[in-house]
Amino acid sequence: MSADFVAVIPARYASTRLPGKPLKDIGGRTMIERVFRQASLSGAAEVLVATDDERIAAECRRFGARCEMTSPAHASGTDRIAELAHRLGWPDDRIVVNVQGDEPFLPPALVTQTAELLAARPEAHIATLVTRFRDAAELRDPNTAKVVLDRDGFALYFSRSPIPHTADGDHRGAWRHIGLYGYRAAALKRLAAEPPCELERVERLEQLRALWLGMRIVVGEARELPPRHVDTEEDLIYARRYAAQLEVEEGGGGRLR
Repeated sequence: MSADFVAVIPARYASTRLPGKPLKDIGGRTMIERVFRQASLSGAAEVLVATDDERIAAECRRFGARCEMTSPAHASGTDRIAELAHRLGWPDDRIVVNVQGDEPFLPPALVTQTAELLAARPEAHIATLVTRFRDAAELRDPNTAKVVLDRDGFALYFSRSPIPHTADGDHRGAWRHIGLYGYRAAALKRLAAEPPCELERVERLEQLRALWLGMRIVVGEARELPPRHVDTEEDLIYARRYAAQLEVEEGGGGRLR
C-alpha cells in the first residue's frame, strides 16, 4: 500500500569518530546531499534536514534542501526530529521516517518500505527493517544490532550480543537490524519525552526505550541490502571507492548513488 509520509534526516557536525561527517566529499557531492537526494526518490511528501550547525544548513541551502535548525542539546536524532514534530504541528498519526545521515547510498525503496510497513499495521507505533546475517562473524560483531521477533513480526528484543543464543553458533535464525525507523508522530513525541531506561543504557540501543514503554515495533525484511554506512575514516574511503565504481558502471549518469 502507498503511504503519505515525511522523511527527516538528522545531521550533526560533531561526530566523535568522523567530525564534520555530513560535509565530507564523496565523489564530488557532500554526504548530506547524497543522503537527501536518495531520500527524495522515496516518494516522501517532503524531505527535511534537521541540524544544529549553520555549516550544514548552508550546505543544504546550496543544493536546495529544506533545513530546519534544532537545539544543540539533543542527545539523539530522535530528539531532534521530535522537536520538529512539535514545532511544525504534525498530527499524531503523521508517519515520519528517520533517515540516518550517514547512509549516502541508502536505497530509496527502503525508506518507502518503512513508511508503508507502518501504514499497513495500525496497531504499530514504530516500523523498522532487518536483513539476514551474512556470516557468523557479523553476528558476533557488537557494532551490529540484532533483533528477535514474535510470530506477528513485532520486535521482542534488540541486543548487541548474538540473539537468539544457539549452542552451535548457527546464525540462520538471527536478524540484523537496519537503523531506519518510521514513527507515528505521537509515538515519536512520547519517546523523546521519556528518559533512557536501564536496558537502553546497558545495550546502548535507543529502540529498547520504546519496548520498555510498551510500544510495538513492527519489523520487515528489507527488500534490498543497504550498502555500508559511513562512521569512520575507513568507511569514508570505502564510500568514495563505491561512488567511483558506480560512476563507471553508470557511465556518469543514471541514478545518483
